[in-house]
Amino acid sequence: MTDADIARYRSALEDELARLTAEDALGAEGQKTVTLDQQSVGRLSRMDALQGQAMARATQARRGARRSRIAAALARIEAGEFGYCTECGEDIAPKRLALDATVPTCITCANG
Repeated sequence: MTDADIARYRSALEDELARLTAEDALGAEGQKTVTLDQQSVGRLSRMDALQGQAMARATQARRGARRSRIAAALARIEAGEFGYCTECGEDIAPKRLALDATVPTCITCANG
């Protein structure tokens, strides 16, 4: 893998990390506590609000997991280990990295 390839992956990962951070800020409103005031919100409306809150929290958790994978990939770039399987040390196929630059293992180790 060339230095230009690594720079391209680093840039893409950093861009995705910035996008996730921006989405976190937008999704914060949906995670706020749902009030119990039955006068202002009916039971079904409250259930909808609770469901929306749960979905917002699940989305936040998925973004957090993705953020962790991106951080690990960026750490591998810094360590000079990006593109190599963390299990066996062999090269990760370029097509696999193109699909998801955060994958830590080659296809053989991922399936084994």
